[in-house]
Amino acid sequence: MYKIFQRTLLTLLFVTGMAANAYQIEDLGDGLHRFIDDRHRSIFLITPQGAIVTDPLNKAAATWLKKQIKTRFNVPVKYVIYSHNHSDHIYGSEVFKSPHTTFVAHKLAAQDIKNTHMQTVMPSLTFEDELTLSLGDSTVKLNYHGPNDGRGSISILFEKQKTLFVVDWIVIGRMPWQKLWSYDIQGMINSTHAVLKYDFNTFVGGHADIGNKADVARYLSYIEQLYSQVTAGALAGQSLDEIKQHVQLEEFSDLKQYKAWLPLNIEGVYERLMEESGMGWRSDL
Repeated sequence: MYKIFQRTLLTLLFVTGMAANAYQIEDLGDGLHRFIDDRHRSIFLITPQGAIVTDPLNKAAATWLKKQIKTRFNVPVKYVIYSHNHSDHIYGSEVFKSPHTTFVAHKLAAQDIKNTHMQTVMPSLTFEDELTLSLGDSTVKLNYHGPNDGRGSISILFEKQKTLFVVDWIVIGRMPWQKLWSYDIQGMINSTHAVLKYDFNTFVGGHADIGNKADVARYLSYIEQLYSQVTAGALAGQSLDEIKQHVQLEEFSDLKQYKAWLPLNIEGVYERLMEESGMGWRSDL
């Protein structure tokens, strides 16, 4: 059961009949909806002028979602927004391809899609720092905050609905993914500080639970404390095994996968410090 904070949300459940692929749509209010496919989530907005869809996830999920938008709302899809360059979030976009649909991404995500020959629709509208899309009486603010996860990963703020959508680099109610593969950890911290300045009440992530601004701040506290404690251990000359023994983060033990993934989170931070921060070849350590 997902916890919905600061507002009452009507949940509409649609099931495909296949236990492994039960799709859900949750009504977040003011035309905004969350789409769930197993462990992945995206968000879409319905207006009389058309729909704005974020990450299509995969072809099967996108096909189902397109049918729901057509049969339930009967509006064209005007925009498809990619949150970043990872295939598990942006594949299946060809389902929405049409002359009246614009595909949007940060320029670094678009560059990576092109360079790696990803099997998805190339964005036709790209930006560097900020882009605002308007549809009906709603505006969607897209911002790039620097490196955090993957390439060209952005925040997506539905301003009228005061709802923030971020994929992978903020997770609510669950530990960050295992060894933090593809994460720029300091970049995640920087980006999360930036979005906490925004005016939003509801947070929707590409994985895990819905939350609010306080939940995002708590996630940031976990990442900052994890990063700080592992860094302190490395500076003190501790081995990775010793750091695992000394890290104290029990205040976050309620997070899903805490016991299983805390050692992996520590390893991920340690590896980034040794490699990306160059601590592994510093002569003073």
